[in-house]
Amino acid sequence: MTTTERLLRAAEPIWAGYHTHPFVRGIRDGTLDREKFRFYMIQDYRYLVEYSKVFAVGIAKGTRLEVMQLFASYIQAILNEEMNIHNAYVGLLNITQEELDAAPMTLENRSYTAYMLAQAYAGGEAEVLTAILSCAVSYEEIGRRMVRERPESLEDPFYGAWVRGYAGEEYHRNNEELIAMLERLTAGWDDARLARLEEIFVTCSQYEGAFWDMAWRGK
Repeated sequence: MTTTERLLRAAEPIWAGYHTHPFVRGIRDGTLDREKFRFYMIQDYRYLVEYSKVFAVGIAKGTRLEVMQLFASYIQAILNEEMNIHNAYVGLLNITQEELDAAPMTLENRSYTAYMLAQAYAGGEAEVLTAILSCAVSYEEIGRRMVRERPESLEDPFYGAWVRGYAGEEYHRNNEELIAMLERLTAGWDDARLARLEEIFVTCSQYEGAFWDMAWRGK
């Protein structure tokens, strides 16, 4: 069993709940209330800013040039490619940059990002990768499952751009790079070290579930 397979197996019951969550189903079906999505987009913007800082900590703590280069490229992917998904909706939802910057983070959002940053500061390159992998890979899994269950979700006039972004090949390739690096970093690790990564991954997966709950509540 690979490291990633171990992490995914540990979080499988949590991830199963993502696909049946009313917020996720609403995006898939094109029925989600747009005010809920607007709130989510603002909070997700704030999340992504902090998320990119986790990689920045990884660069600062890096001991291998190839890992530092990967982290740097992923910061660019977040701040440019993934933010492009946001930018498309910012105009549609009449969200100003001032509103994005001034919006207070919810407790769930603040706790989640603080936890990821804490693991990055306390650990090394593998801990950084594990802390961000739950979000990165689960969004791909959610997007691709939406397409399998409802292919027309790709062309939804409002939510289609979100689905295409996370179900797309470019996003998949970025995740494959992260997974491959984690496997290289953890080759030969004993069970105790892998168990620590599993704890981080499962906790982040729980935070992901709380994030969807927060988005559905709209507060």
